[in-house]
Amino acid sequence: MATVDGVELPAYFEHYDTPVKLVATPDGGYAAWRLDRSTGGWRSAEDLVDDVTGGVGGEIYVRSAGAFVQHVEQLRGRYLRGEGEIFALYETVRALEAPAIAERRPFTAEEAALIKGIRRRTFVMFEEQLQRAGDPGADPTIASTDS
Repeated sequence: MATVDGVELPAYFEHYDTPVKLVATPDGGYAAWRLDRSTGGWRSAEDLVDDVTGGVGGEIYVRSAGAFVQHVEQLRGRYLRGEGEIFALYETVRALEAPAIAERRPFTAEEAALIKGIRRRTFVMFEEQLQRAGDPGADPTIASTDS
């Protein structure tokens, strides 16, 4: 398994509320990617490698693959608008969240499970769409490592 500064790859982070991932490359190196909230795609994050590998704490957190997927989809659902199946599913999540938010209560187990399942599905769909468009940071397989 590849490592960067002692961090096993792939590795997932939250850097000041932005999802960041470090992944191994076929040549034995690594690539760093951050979510672009305006497009839902991935931008190079090479400038954040030292921050995320050495600065965990404060506003930088290590995330599991599952938590990473959920955070990415939470942000995509919040910031992106469009048409098609993915956006209909984002709207479904907003409808599922609305009663709990209005009532200022935690999600029920059923609501949480539905939201988590839909977000895992939209992650795969969005990432597959990004791959077809040539986004080098796209990786739908992350959702399969979700726990």
